Amino acid sequence: MTDTIAAISTPAGEGGIAVIRVSGPDSIMTTDRIFSFKGSLPDVASHTVHYGHIIQPSTGERIEEVLVTVMRGPRSFTTEDVVEISCHGGIISVKKVLNLVLEQGVRLAEPGEFTKRAFLNGRIDLTQAEAVIDLIRAKSDRAFKIALKQVEGTLSKQVKELRYRLVELMAHIEVNIDYPEHDVEELTNAYIKDKCTTAIGDLDRLLRSAEQGKILREGIVTAIVGRPNVGKSSLLNALAQDNKAIVTDIPGTTRDVIEEYVNLNGIPLKLLDTAGLRETEDIVERIGVERSRSALGDADLILLVINRNEPLHEDEKQLMEQVRDKQSIVILNKSDLPTAADLSYMEARFPPERIVLMSVKENEGLDRLGEAIANLFFGGQLETNDITYVSNVRHIHLLNKAKRSLEEAQDAADQFVPIDMIQIDIRNAWENLGELVGDSVGESLIDQIFSQFCLGK
Repeated sequence: MTDTIAAISTPAGEGGIAVIRVSGPDSIMTTDRIFSFKGSLPDVASHTVHYGHIIQPSTGERIEEVLVTVMRGPRSFTTEDVVEISCHGGIISVKKVLNLVLEQGVRLAEPGEFTKRAFLNGRIDLTQAEAVIDLIRAKSDRAFKIALKQVEGTLSKQVKELRYRLVELMAHIEVNIDYPEHDVEELTNAYIKDKCTTAIGDLDRLLRSAEQGKILREGIVTAIVGRPNVGKSSLLNALAQDNKAIVTDIPGTTRDVIEEYVNLNGIPLKLLDTAGLRETEDIVERIGVERSRSALGDADLILLVINRNEPLHEDEKQLMEQVRDKQSIVILNKSDLPTAADLSYMEARFPPERIVLMSVKENEGLDRLGEAIANLFFGGQLETNDITYVSNVRHIHLLNKAKRSLEEAQDAADQFVPIDMIQIDIRNAWENLGELVGDSVGESLIDQIFSQFCLGK
């Protein structure tokens, strides 16, 4: 890569500061042509910040007041010379500075190209590069910590250690292929099975974290359902700690599915506040009810809200039958009022840990709801902070492929298949893990992965 690229690295819109990143062999010289300060950028030390003005080189006209940071390769994110121009965060000012940089022969960066260069230049591997996306998109503190650990290389370190052990196993097999007179078949097969068993155990430990990791990465799609006026929108507002939904005593206020991301006890939830499920002649409300029924099928978790202060309605019994075999929790709302509902029907269909007593109005029971969700999805609690979570679908797929190859190698060793045939399965596992960290991956896959990044990252 010999060209120099540039892009805006901060979100679009108005803000206090915007950053334009320039990376490549000509980044310092290019910026120097449009930057006026007491000195010359090619002469400054790496990792220093300089105050001055962006100017139009042909006229000397001042365009913007800026701070310019110089980071010389290889001590930069891309390992190339990098310049970051911090200007005022207005739309016009950022556009003017970027256009002036591009006029100097610099190319506009593609989405994710800075991180792609960091990968191609060997600064990070593919799992670390993908974790950058997770870091940006993290929806809870725990998801952020998991992504940060992967950026630091916790997953890639384990995968590379596993690949090294598989190389040693393949080398052992290769020696026995080259010098068969020294081979004791029973000992070699036992050695292969032992090493494969250890490697499969390591893969199993990573895969066990996949379900939790996926949830922490993407959030639990959670549908809040129930009859009109039982407190569904109030529950959404309580979880979001904001008035996202209209709350009135009039049934049918919610006419559509309202979405909101919240964080409950470290668990990210994508909440869907649905229209109250009832028969209605109102055309708009009827459309909302149909969308609510559709949300029931799409949700990972269903929160069925029931008003404990009213007799159980036939519609609510039907809803219980619909959701009892799904990942669902019944919320008995309005616990601050006397009980009027006959709860025996519900208690016969849901275990106690899936029934939560709440008073949304009094803000009581949110912690109990968090505990019930953790029990349903995580067996009571999240894993410790030390665990390496696997949450990326591509990673899970490749880990499963590697595991299957090693299991096939084990079976082949049990049947005393020639060891050169067994080595094929072990090599397949080694290559699958190599694809995971990016040691053996096609250019099209690399382009596909980095196209998911935002421009300027």
